[in-house]
Amino acid sequence: MSRTTPRRMQSPATAAAPAPAAPLHRDSEVAAEVKALFVSGKRDAARERFAELVTLLQRRAARIAYQYLRDVHDADEAVQDAFVKVFTHIATYREALPFEVWFTRILVNRCLDLQKARSRRLRWTVSPSPSAQAPTPEPAAPQQTPEERLLSSERGRRIMAAVEQLPERQRLVFTLCQIAEQSTNEVSQTLGVSEATVRVHLFRAVRKLRGLLARER
Repeated sequence: MSRTTPRRMQSPATAAAPAPAAPLHRDSEVAAEVKALFVSGKRDAARERFAELVTLLQRRAARIAYQYLRDVHDADEAVQDAFVKVFTHIATYREALPFEVWFTRILVNRCLDLQKARSRRLRWTVSPSPSAQAPTPEPAAPQQTPEERLLSSERGRRIMAAVEQLPERQRLVFTLCQIAEQSTNEVSQTLGVSEATVRVHLFRAVRKLRGLLARER
């Protein structure tokens, strides 16, 4: 009768050590704290802590929203709505997901909702008189970054006009990668597609932009 040799258990010293968890970004740390306060019923304390999240993300959120909506007031509305929704649903935030990814997904969805609502309004709105069509000047942004200075230049305006001509998914990926400065991995999580798909859309967007800009020379 043969005997089965028992499997030898690995000792703690020989067992493979688990890979260390990646450190959380500051916004994810603060979001976890806000969630803990919110869930424990300390709403006022959670609201005060949430103000730091707004400070951390507001500038980038405004840039993303403006690239979608091309209107300062609509972009501000989208950002504020996104922050309100995030706070009221903070209990559903999963700490394993980078907070910025979760927030960006909510912001982008709100921008898309406003785009659809604006399109519906335009279809049913009577064209105003010529005197009422003068554009309202946008307030100048204080302390412009190099990127904002580029966008205010003639070439920058041509680039952004070309971005508007991209197909929706390419424009979305280009905006998140190049304007919001998110990695392809973060964008894949935001959009719920594979990272390879994000790279394909980004490659096609850049190629199409080069073609559009080359025609203007």
